[in-house]
Amino acid sequence: MAAKFGPAGNSQSFKDQGYKATIQAPGYVEKMGLDCYEYQCGHGVRISPEAAAAFGKKAVEHGISLSLHAPYYISLSSVEEEKRQKSVEYILQSVRAAAGMGADRVVVHSGSCSKISREEALALAGDTLQRALAAMDEEGLGHVHLCPETMGKINQLGTLDEVLSLCCLDERLIPCIDFGHLNARTLGGIAQKSDYEAILLAVGERLGDGRMKGFHAHFSKIQYTEKGGEKVHLTFADTVYGPAYEPLMELICQYGCSPTFICESAGTQAEDARTMKDYYRSLQG
Repeated sequence: MAAKFGPAGNSQSFKDQGYKATIQAPGYVEKMGLDCYEYQCGHGVRISPEAAAAFGKKAVEHGISLSLHAPYYISLSSVEEEKRQKSVEYILQSVRAAAGMGADRVVVHSGSCSKISREEALALAGDTLQRALAAMDEEGLGHVHLCPETMGKINQLGTLDEVLSLCCLDERLIPCIDFGHLNARTLGGIAQKSDYEAILLAVGERLGDGRMKGFHAHFSKIQYTEKGGEKVHLTFADTVYGPAYEPLMELICQYGCSPTFICESAGTQAEDARTMKDYYRSLQG
């Protein structure tokens, strides 16, 4: 299997090329020479079952695989029981929509640890995820994978180690490795090929060969600050912050990985995804 590449939501060029409705996105993604698309529900799951089915049908027609990003306000590690229970419901809403459109991965933010220790936050997040998986099983939705995401702000739960710890709870949990986030929260810690390699090897060591080769990924260049980490997403035109995608593509080929790469560049996500894909394909001869 080969790695897949696609955008998170719609690039500026989607509108510039005359597309008007998101249901046209699979055709646009195919036209851009890409393979996948991450449907954005960051501000709430607002797609009806009928619209999800129609969107999924379009994706099949154009050969585009789908994932879905759950709402940003999900709080896996909240100290308030009510908020965590609501987060389970928001995850369920996301999974229902994903299943309705034929997506098998739902990306979920890992949580916050601003008021409690990181260990306490991790324990609460793990409990919330396990509740969500149990609720998914009750509805016959256990085939959808949840993907806890590495986060970019230093005070957020979501270091690589924390995400891998969450994914150890159930084999259906697939890590969403956001390389831009990891670079931002470590203040430029992904500076060379060996830094990427350490990440891949850590995934394999903790989660096994299957999830190391088929992990979910977000990629973008991100501006960061020394105090907070992630500040703002950039485009591949940036030459200051990074990280560079080329060493990662080389390692993906070297280790025979076939992850799904979702590009989250600011407005050029489809174009930058294609840049990554072109380089990846050039390495395959």
